[in-house]
Amino acid sequence: MPTKNMFSKITQSSISIFFTLKEMNEFKAICEKDGLGAAVSLVQEKEKELHNTELHIAVTGESGAGKSSFINAMRGLQSIDKGAAKSGTTETTMEPASYSHPNLPSVCFWDLPGLGTSNFQTDMYLQRMNFNKYDFFIIISDCRFRKNDAKLAKEIKQLGKKFYFVRTKIDNDLRSLKQEGRKFNTCEELDKIRNYCVSNLEKAGIPTSAIFLISNFKNNKFDFPALKNALENDLDDIKKHVFLLSLQNTTMEIIGKKRNELKKQIWMWAILSGAVGAVPVPGLSFACDLGILAKTIIDFRKHMGLDDASLQRLSVTTGIHMENLKGVAKTPLLGEIGKEFVKTALLSSRYAAISASEIALDWIPVIGSIFGAVSSFAVTYTFLNDALDDLTENAKRVMKAAFGTD
Repeated sequence: MPTKNMFSKITQSSISIFFTLKEMNEFKAICEKDGLGAAVSLVQEKEKELHNTELHIAVTGESGAGKSSFINAMRGLQSIDKGAAKSGTTETTMEPASYSHPNLPSVCFWDLPGLGTSNFQTDMYLQRMNFNKYDFFIIISDCRFRKNDAKLAKEIKQLGKKFYFVRTKIDNDLRSLKQEGRKFNTCEELDKIRNYCVSNLEKAGIPTSAIFLISNFKNNKFDFPALKNALENDLDDIKKHVFLLSLQNTTMEIIGKKRNELKKQIWMWAILSGAVGAVPVPGLSFACDLGILAKTIIDFRKHMGLDDASLQRLSVTTGIHMENLKGVAKTPLLGEIGKEFVKTALLSSRYAAISASEIALDWIPVIGSIFGAVSSFAVTYTFLNDALDDLTENAKRVMKAAFGTD
């Protein structure tokens, strides 16, 4: 059963991330003056802000280094999929090409032409590429980082933006060693490659301690998970939230982080359900908006990679039939979710037992004493938490079936 302390821990953290103190005080003032209905618009505005927050990621490097394949890997796509970035050994990008995330269109990867190619010389490059637009830069090479890569890094640094060196095609390097019949230690070979890259950059005047060695076709191996962690940790709270939700479920850690991010928003959806378009529901002791609850579960399902489109992309990536992936999921939440489904779920004994007296709303310091729809909030908050936990466990089952790892 939910407790005051549990809510306090979750929601105070959520407020500090999504709302400023000024915004929360404004919420309280409007509630006290004109009632909750007038203040709910602030929650709606914040939800809209979170939904529309844009993240622009630039990917650049020499022709054939694997830029397009990297962009596809970050979006969980193969080169043959609809919306995939074009790949090739020659420069296929003449202008910055944008590729939106299939589930989160506000997250956009930009394939930039390689600096110093015959088509784009250094002097005009920064102006043509509109560098101020991007949140951070991925500089990709498939062998060693060259003079142009270092020059580009220096320009990015002058703009006060983050850049990351990524060495691709590591799987090809290791495969070549095996085909040559050489005996080698994988960790030692990776260290050699890393040190070689660092040495080249230092000679060009770019001291760096972080070179990420990856395979675009094995994004749960080598340094790919570490790269994702680095990108996440260098973003502010709201953009970090958006970036995490865009990641494909390739590790248990990613699934856990997604769950935590979505939990931070549940109190807002519960408020909106109890205050926006809430109507009496036969059999329930409170009014709520069943449509908001249904849409929230569908969004949860999509973010956790359990909608049909996400499962189909995962099937193509791993070679495991989609029906086999769906078969390991043990939840009705993969079926049709509508108002009737939500109503039936809320009528179960699990939610009938939750009463307003069991939840004290002073865990939201500036809202608790003025929030009126206590019963609605208590039940819908618990209901959405249960749905998210259910989807999280099933996302873990699917990931394990797809990649064979825990």
